[in-house]
Amino acid sequence: MSRHTPKPIDPATIARLRDLSDLLDSRWRIPGTGIRFGLDGIASIVPVAGDTLTALVSAYLIMEARRVGVPTSTLVRMVGNTGLDWAVGSIPVLGTIFDVAFKANKKNMDLLRRHLDRQDDQAAARLMKSDPSR
Repeated sequence: MSRHTPKPIDPATIARLRDLSDLLDSRWRIPGTGIRFGLDGIASIVPVAGDTLTALVSAYLIMEARRVGVPTSTLVRMVGNTGLDWAVGSIPVLGTIFDVAFKANKKNMDLLRRHLDRQDDQAAARLMKSDPSR
């Protein structure tokens, strides 16, 4: 089995993924509260079908994370977040409440951002090691 070669991720892709995460998890606010929700919470009103549709969209974020070389252990966590969101979100009524509270896409975006930050830190360390005058 060959190892997947990571591709660089550009700022526009990060912005697009962040916007997608926001749309799914926290685009709108319930007036008079700090409670935010997105299409994932709305779609879960239609049990199973709505959650399946948003899980498929969430899979795009995970595929992009894989493309840029996120480690398998982190990808497993991302799939777990999306799977939990789908499974519990598919339960009528309770699932809608869960989908508003559990922000799987935001969690996955945080995991991707941490990976990218670690990559940046490692690149800086390699640069410093190769040029000690810096």
